[in-house]
Amino acid sequence: MKKIFYLFLLPTAMVIASCSKDKKITPNNNEPTKTGSKLDLIKDSVYLYAQQTYYWNTSLPTYANFKPRGFSGSNDLDALQTEIDALSQYSSNPDNGGKPYEYYAPAPGYAKYSFIDDGSVSDELNGIKGDFGFAPVWVDDDDIRVKYVYPGSPADVNGLKRGYQIVGINNRTGTGLTYDNGANVNFLVNAYSNSTSIKLTLKKPDNTTFDVTMSTATYTVNPVLTAKVIDAGGGKKVGYIVFNSFTSDANAKPKLDAAFNTFNAQGITDLVVDLRYNGGGYVSTAEYLSNLIAPASANNSTMFTYNFNKTMTEGKATILKNQVRKDGSQTYSYFDFDYTAAGNTIPFDKTGLPNLNLSHVFFIVTGSTASASELTINNLIPKMDVKIIGTTSYGKPVGFFDIDINKYQMYMPQFETKNSAGKGGYYAGMKPGSADYPGKLASDDVTKDFGDPTEELFAYAINYAKTGTFAISGPRVQSTNSLKTFSVEKSREVGIQVEGKKVFRGMIYNNTKAK
Repeated sequence: MKKIFYLFLLPTAMVIASCSKDKKITPNNNEPTKTGSKLDLIKDSVYLYAQQTYYWNTSLPTYANFKPRGFSGSNDLDALQTEIDALSQYSSNPDNGGKPYEYYAPAPGYAKYSFIDDGSVSDELNGIKGDFGFAPVWVDDDDIRVKYVYPGSPADVNGLKRGYQIVGINNRTGTGLTYDNGANVNFLVNAYSNSTSIKLTLKKPDNTTFDVTMSTATYTVNPVLTAKVIDAGGGKKVGYIVFNSFTSDANAKPKLDAAFNTFNAQGITDLVVDLRYNGGGYVSTAEYLSNLIAPASANNSTMFTYNFNKTMTEGKATILKNQVRKDGSQTYSYFDFDYTAAGNTIPFDKTGLPNLNLSHVFFIVTGSTASASELTINNLIPKMDVKIIGTTSYGKPVGFFDIDINKYQMYMPQFETKNSAGKGGYYAGMKPGSADYPGKLASDDVTKDFGDPTEELFAYAINYAKTGTFAISGPRVQSTNSLKTFSVEKSREVGIQVEGKKVFRGMIYNNTKAK
């Protein structure tokens, strides 16, 4: 029985029984009361699912000591997220001074990975979005740029391009748009994230300006923002693809196939995969991208292995019987699957896919590169020459499947992945140019469009493909490093403030074997 554990497109039959009514799933005889408000029962369920399925479940306190019903917030969803944030802080990572595995330096006390959602994430991962279709970013205190634009979105239809400078938002200009970690940041967040229409004044690279007024709209995401081939000279052809989200297989595969068929037809020698803003998504799509890139010699060898907690691998996570799905004529629960490492070792499969015969594959990364993106990189490191370029990635070697609780979907890490060499654990992120991740440490160049050979990070890859070194000789590509006053940490923090939950840093489990 082959099932994808994150079934967004298929109708589901869900049994949302109150977990507090099942004595078998109550830890340490600390039984929740059987009465209470709907929110109280949901809070109990959040704790009880974590107690059995959370990857670091042995670190959690008892129900009686944790007191899930005591968490509050400005609304129900906020109260549940506050509870999840608290649950995420009990584990201890010895490689980080004993701080929790979910410790997040820009926001201590908040979960780095775990969250609860009202269902909007599932739509986005299936390629359906309902927003403006672009992201803004401060590259300096007084310089806001367009970070990316989705094809077919309102922003694309209105002519926005990556690298355009935003000099006016809803008639506010000048110092009113200067980064201040206060009123101006809140203004941008509200204009971009909390509104259905926005007016922008944009400056192009030729210094001409134009005004745009646009509204949010529903559109189908093309996760491939750009795909092209650059002739680097000396017999070197460099394929370049910007892959911005690991959407579902049905959405992503046709776009990836079109790009890689072009790469194969043009005989590329090197490949650049730009994942700088890709926060993750379906593992199955990461597997597919890994198979497209991998050499023929990797076929049938181990790609990676899922590792679950002891409760799940021993078949004792009985609470998962409440997570029921229907696929055609088959009804199954999440309890019905094999969570052992032996049952969750994924091989490379090149069947029917092109063999590119690459000299190198380069991955462009930033602090927004997470989860399924990092998984793809980790999968390929033991199999071919991999170089990463940019700033340290987010650091998420864990993933999850959705847990339905009433009208909400909870995401808490249930597994960790390791490649064929047994390597994983990149909780601090992948640092380009380090011993474990050879490459080039350099800042994101938001002043240039994707695929521009003079864009700094892409230029490093082209130069290495041509000369075998990242050192650029002759007329140097202008570096944005000299223009920026933002540190990497500050840039990451600003991105979170502006985009908030619009950035999904996930890795969705798919299992092919029933127990």
